[in-house]
Amino acid sequence: MLPEKKVFLYADKIGTQEKLAILLTFIAGYIDAVGLIKWKTYVSFMSGNTTQLGTAIATGTVEVISSSGCVIGSFVSGIYLGTCLSQCQRQQKFSSKFFIVAGILITYSIVGSYYQIPSYSSLVVVGFSMGVMNTIVTSVGKQNVNADFVTGTLNSLAKNSAMYAMSSSAEDRATYGSNVIHLLILWIGFISGAYIAPVFLDILAKWTLILPAFFLLVAAFIFPIPNIKE
Repeated sequence: MLPEKKVFLYADKIGTQEKLAILLTFIAGYIDAVGLIKWKTYVSFMSGNTTQLGTAIATGTVEVISSSGCVIGSFVSGIYLGTCLSQCQRQQKFSSKFFIVAGILITYSIVGSYYQIPSYSSLVVVGFSMGVMNTIVTSVGKQNVNADFVTGTLNSLAKNSAMYAMSSSAEDRATYGSNVIHLLILWIGFISGAYIAPVFLDILAKWTLILPAFFLLVAAFIFPIPNIKE
């Protein structure tokens, strides 16, 4: 393979990773906001849930202990399954994780349109799906990313900004500057998803989670999975 072609394929891979990471971050922000509004619990932001769990244990708030514990456990289980699937599906054209997460959200919406789903069950189901989704893309080029870990995104954004300002190498500055832009877009993607969630929650009501499910199904066919593998 010619070096030029290698460079082109690598750049194409990074572009695919970046676009998908932005979409997944947008979805994470959207669903996290829905969870906070409907169930007063984060469904993808486990740092906040861990803080709530610790304070709830100290104060003996059983309801918060139960909700935070349920969503943390289901989220971790989803990451476990997603990671196992990543190891088993390296050569497949389509990642089953897109369809698993979309299928869970669609099934939940259908059932929820006919029956009142308990809050704890909702947290388990949606938290698990967010865990699986969290493993679809874990990096953009050499920069690690996490669709729902906003603290990590801001941490990396600040560090790369500092390295950009302090570096004397033009090549290094270009790398750090590119990382800053990518990370800033991811942060904007998350906050944008959270911003529109209340609007669509009013419009779609019990079908609110159909929107991210639709995006995931479209992404499953648009993004070439072999190109986003490490």
